[in-house]
Amino acid sequence: MLIKQNLHNILQSIPKNATLIAVSKTQPASSILEAYQAGHRAFGENKIQEMVEKFEILPKDIEWHMIGHLQRNKVKYMAPFVHLIHGVDSFKTLKEINKQALKHNRLINCLLEVKIASEETKFGLSFEEVEELLKSEELKNLKNINISGLMGMASFTENNGIISTEFKTLRTFFDSLEKYKSFNVNPTILSMGMSGDYKIAIEEGSTMIRVGSAIFGTRNYN
Repeated sequence: MLIKQNLHNILQSIPKNATLIAVSKTQPASSILEAYQAGHRAFGENKIQEMVEKFEILPKDIEWHMIGHLQRNKVKYMAPFVHLIHGVDSFKTLKEINKQALKHNRLINCLLEVKIASEETKFGLSFEEVEELLKSEELKNLKNINISGLMGMASFTENNGIISTEFKTLRTFFDSLEKYKSFNVNPTILSMGMSGDYKIAIEEGSTMIRVGSAIFGTRNYN
């Protein structure tokens, strides 16, 4: 019942046009099922193997989002069913996703991950690298992927001003991408904001938030 209430509270606090991804990584299938029975359908995982295992035993109308850092050699395992891949940070990865999507006669939606945080440990492309990728002739050869927008993670800090500025910078860049729109570039999703900072992200224009602990409680890492 707590999961249902948490979902309700978060959905009430965000705009109707914002999508909530319930981050279910490390959570048991029973917790996901509880959220599912409360009406939620979009779930995020950060390990492909764990997502595949859950896909096999849970209802098939769940939208699975890959939100973790991607290992190219594992893309093939989720290619038959993944709904949206959030963390694409190289052209090589896009090529692999396209290759696997073609095998399954699918179009796979992807978000380009942009590095907006100050920490060295964060993954992501620079603004310049994103523009180079979107302008490249090679991108036109990838007919089984759709670049649906951008994803970014703010610095891990209690300084809300820094977080707000980072999100604002990404929103401004996102708004500038309309000129790159094409058959496989349709930037409509801006995925930013997690349990600790999603309210700031929403204020700065996020259209998709990734929330785990605020829904499911503290994760079990055993």
